[in-house]
Amino acid sequence: MPAPDLSNLKTDDDRREHLWSLIKDIRFAMFTSRHSNGHLHSRPMTVQNKSLDQSDTLWFFMSRRNDAVADLASDPAVNIAFADPGDDSYVSIAGNASVVEDPAKKQQLWSAMAKAWFPGGPEDPDLALVGVRVIHADYWDVKSNKLVQLLKMAKAAVTGDPPTDMGEHEQLRMR
Repeated sequence: MPAPDLSNLKTDDDRREHLWSLIKDIRFAMFTSRHSNGHLHSRPMTVQNKSLDQSDTLWFFMSRRNDAVADLASDPAVNIAFADPGDDSYVSIAGNASVVEDPAKKQQLWSAMAKAWFPGGPEDPDLALVGVRVIHADYWDVKSNKLVQLLKMAKAAVTGDPPTDMGEHEQLRMR
């Protein structure tokens, strides 16, 4: 497979905007961390950002009692996966996560939905603010409609040749 053409994403701002455009409407992501026993653990989480900030950080609210917060102490490498099957859009983000003690940032990101999980508001002692600095992102974005996709797969099944031109796959390096 040829290397993806990222010539249209020349600046950090371009890369940041492009990544955000792919994930901004996907409500939940699967947040994967490595547990102290070595196993990978995934859990659904909501990104709190309104946009991807200048430090390429995604923000999450988590319970301090959550295993994910404990996992980050021993291994900060995480993966965040987004999927929108309706739009055939998929994003996988690799990054480093940490608990950030920043009351102003908690206040800035606070929403009514967060109150369902943290009734004490942004000052809730159980509320951990977790920042994930994006290092790398892969995305798959299929533009053809479902019928065209099915026809290409049917042709591939008959001919034995894998389907081609099923969509766009690119990699974005943020660091």
